[in-house]
Amino acid sequence: MAEWLDQKVEFVKGVGPQRAALLQTELSVFTFGDLLHYFPFRYEDKTKFYSIGEIHEGLGSVQVRGKIKSFQMVGTGKKRLVAMVADSTGILELVWFQGANYAIKKLEIGKEVIVYGKPSLFGTKLSVSHPEIESITEYKGASGFEPVYSLTERMRNSFFDNKALAKCIRTLLEHPEVKFTENLPVTLLKEYSLVSKTLAMRAIHFPADAQALKQALFRLKFEELFYIQIRMLLSREMRRKEWQGFQFNSSTRITEFYNHHLPFELTDAQKKVLREIYKDVNSGKQMNRLLQGDVGSGKTIVAFICMLMAIGVDTQACLMAPTEILATQHYQALRVFADKMNIGIALLTGSTKKRERDIIHAGLKANEVKIIIGTHALLEETVQFHQLGLAIVDEQHRFGVAQRARLWQKNEKIPPHVLVMTATPIPRTLAMTLYGDLDISVIDQLPQGRKPIKTLHRNERHRLQLFGFLRQQIELGRQVYIVYPLIEESEKVSLKDLMDGYESICRAFPEFATSIVHGKMTAEAKSYEMNRFLKNETKIMVATTVIEVGVNVPNATVMVIENAERFGLSQLHQLRGRVGRGGDQSYCVLMTADRLSQDSQVRIETMVRTTNGFEIADVDLKLRGPGDLSGTRQSGALELKLADLSEDALLIQQTRAAAGMLIENDPALRSADNACVRQHLMKYYKAQFDWAKIS
Repeated sequence: MAEWLDQKVEFVKGVGPQRAALLQTELSVFTFGDLLHYFPFRYEDKTKFYSIGEIHEGLGSVQVRGKIKSFQMVGTGKKRLVAMVADSTGILELVWFQGANYAIKKLEIGKEVIVYGKPSLFGTKLSVSHPEIESITEYKGASGFEPVYSLTERMRNSFFDNKALAKCIRTLLEHPEVKFTENLPVTLLKEYSLVSKTLAMRAIHFPADAQALKQALFRLKFEELFYIQIRMLLSREMRRKEWQGFQFNSSTRITEFYNHHLPFELTDAQKKVLREIYKDVNSGKQMNRLLQGDVGSGKTIVAFICMLMAIGVDTQACLMAPTEILATQHYQALRVFADKMNIGIALLTGSTKKRERDIIHAGLKANEVKIIIGTHALLEETVQFHQLGLAIVDEQHRFGVAQRARLWQKNEKIPPHVLVMTATPIPRTLAMTLYGDLDISVIDQLPQGRKPIKTLHRNERHRLQLFGFLRQQIELGRQVYIVYPLIEESEKVSLKDLMDGYESICRAFPEFATSIVHGKMTAEAKSYEMNRFLKNETKIMVATTVIEVGVNVPNATVMVIENAERFGLSQLHQLRGRVGRGGDQSYCVLMTADRLSQDSQVRIETMVRTTNGFEIADVDLKLRGPGDLSGTRQSGALELKLADLSEDALLIQQTRAAAGMLIENDPALRSADNACVRQHLMKYYKAQFDWAKIS
């Protein structure tokens, strides 16, 4: 069967070399197996007939049976074909704007036909544009739900339409050799009432009814998610067994920091996370942990204490951040503590001059620089450590998997412990699927004395009122961020752009110094403006989303987000986190257009209602899907064809539990029942595992 599925797609009856070339270039379908795994994205129910009198615009696609009353070409120049079909309850208009010459051949006055299409109302008349039509004599009866596949314009122009593709797939499924190898254990099939692989593959393309489709979808989604979880758990199992790690078993440096330099009491959540990390780094195995903490929850101080664990056993620590602004800020914050404790610390970014670089490189090799903070510059081959004990990656979704891997390959023998941090809350279902191979810690508590940020929604008619509020806050000694979505005016999108906004703010507040920061400025210019704002030399910061991550100005208490409807929920939440970092009451004002789309309304209402990052992330997942959330597209971890992370939360939990139980009971997959899982992994994911190491 496997060999049969691996045959080239051009040998499918009805395909041939020309259509095979289209399938390869347009759909990445190369083999029989690829074609059978190209699933429909929706189905048309042609088991039901409507009378014309029942039809209304909101129904979606409908199927009717009637007689052709008339047809004619209408209009001047490029004419359209208009036909009238009638039954005992009424008359329906059919229109073809294209392909009229082909459609007219099917029309004959008095001929009884089956019509399928989506009705629309034009004035008072119901009309169906470009319907499917066939004579009653050709009609073979509905066999159930008919599949609809995603096709490209090039395929349609080459007359390789949905019907033709479905026919090719049906031909394959009717072949006597078709029997799919079962890749789920019998125990799971029984426990979760899953239909067989063969039955599911037939029904996903040509379901007999709604129940058959439901069973096929459940089975194939389960399989898809189950194998993601199995791969994650096997990777983690192998790492735990095989990857040796440094043992950070000295507490001298941490005790010194706690007794003499810790500026505030850690929250219970921070203490819990540190206990989890301390247990990992003393296990003798390499740590791979994801640290989630909402904006302002105190991840940076946790990161520094983790660095002290590494320094305590004479190894080094690095922290990689996605931007120079964030790297510089981390450096400035941690240098205060490092200097007090006489710990060598350095900053390495793309802007670091060669002379400084040479000094830093020498310091790292000589073990004089114990902590290095940097950007992608840390990945360069010239950056060599004496002994890297801990690698911390901040805002990890901004880095590709390969980039991160280069950081923990800096040691020849023992890989460094890895801590990846994110301020983007990740919904539990996404974390289980995307980061199932990492241990996860969460800081779900804000430092004491922080007041919840008040979020307000306003539009243009409140502009003068807003300016009055800003002036009042500045006169109280506070500072203000004003964020715009664009740098320059766009012809396509009518938005207030940054430069226009900067000028209007300068006119409205001539008595207050104003800074401006955007992505097109040089690193030096951005740093200069940020420092002016940080030192309270400027009262207002006009910026783009360049200040989304990491900027920490405790005195800034107001965040105004212009055209807030143009931002995603996650981004709005990140921006709001730039205020509320001191003891004073902080505010976030969302300025929008008067009219909002339904999704925009939900985003704005969510922001006003809650400051809980995980609740916001759940809404974001439902609105946007997982595609852009936390960089899932670039991670390469998700290859979902059927499952939906926002809709299939329960199924994700079920597959996680099933995969966890299987690996716990049979980590090497040696039992007869699990042989099918092992074989499937060996065939499709062999490169990901060194099976010799799973004992």
